[in-house]
Amino acid sequence: MSLIDIRGLAVRLGGRTVLHDVTFALEPGEIVTIVGPNGSGKSTLLRAIIGAVQPSAGMVALKPGLRIGYVPQRLHIDPTLPMTVRRFLGLPKHVTDDEAHMALHEAGVGDLGKRQMTDLSGGQFQRVLLARALLARPEVLILDEATQGMDQPASADFYRQIETVRRDLGCAVLMVSHELHVVMAASDRVICLNGHICCQGEPEHVASAPEYRALFGTGTQGALALYRHEHSHSHEHDHPHPHEHAE
Repeated sequence: MSLIDIRGLAVRLGGRTVLHDVTFALEPGEIVTIVGPNGSGKSTLLRAIIGAVQPSAGMVALKPGLRIGYVPQRLHIDPTLPMTVRRFLGLPKHVTDDEAHMALHEAGVGDLGKRQMTDLSGGQFQRVLLARALLARPEVLILDEATQGMDQPASADFYRQIETVRRDLGCAVLMVSHELHVVMAASDRVICLNGHICCQGEPEHVASAPEYRALFGTGTQGALALYRHEHSHSHEHDHPHPHEHAE
């Protein structure tokens, strides 16, 4: 059965309809990325899935007992508060040293356990948040703009780690990203959202869809060239534009 099954979802916030007529399912093991302009309802959709906002219509059905790991866009920690990475991983629920070390290793930062949270770089901080999400041994890993503020090499490294996590843990991944070049390279399926689902499918299909181009222009052909190159090892002459963003 599907891990997540969403049908006819609508969400109203502050008297405004943020999402309407959203229908899709997440299957075991797949990486699905949600793209869309600012205010298109991407984060609201994730919050509806984890139960942080209530639908005004439709339904969100989760597989019974579904384990979800969630990596937020950002998390503020009081800079005056001394807290090691290891201690952070044990809040609010105790975890063993072995569990903490395994999660950090899976997130690609196995040597950070004794470091202070306030001393971490942005990329290291997000990896620790990833490790915390992996403590739940998730069947679905949900990431909300998890690379915001990272430079492009750090962002690419982070998403490569996500692919490794998917391979090693066998979990599905549902993520919001504004980095189209990453989306094309890392996703099995892309959902283009703008209050509703404009189009969805394999990255190559979505990149050529009129609805997608209406939102993001035709410059994403560079991202498509990268996608083709990484997945078929062909030698395209096009190069992805390094500053292409959906938002």
